[in-house]
Amino acid sequence: MVGWIDVARVAVAVNMLLLAGLVYVWGRNYYELRSKHTLGPLLFALFLFGENAFALYFYLLDPLLAEWFSTAVPDPAWQAMVVLHVLEAVGLAVLTWTTWD
Repeated sequence: MVGWIDVARVAVAVNMLLLAGLVYVWGRNYYELRSKHTLGPLLFALFLFGENAFALYFYLLDPLLAEWFSTAVPDPAWQAMVVLHVLEAVGLAVLTWTTWD
């Protein structure tokens, strides 16, 4: 059975993949244009990538918190976290689609 933590892990991993694509495009744009208007989105994507990497670390690798998240966090808390991760993934998908178009 798939638990809430598994859905959160997948959503965070998808977020990281989308952000890696955005960092690539926005990094290339900044390298070519050297404008603060290209630096802003690049930094945004890098910080958001770091936030998602931090979350994935806690969900998967941290010896104490990974176990706690898997067993002790109540369902309403997980449902709220999953909604936030999935909404972020949808927003990043739209942003990636418009950026790559």
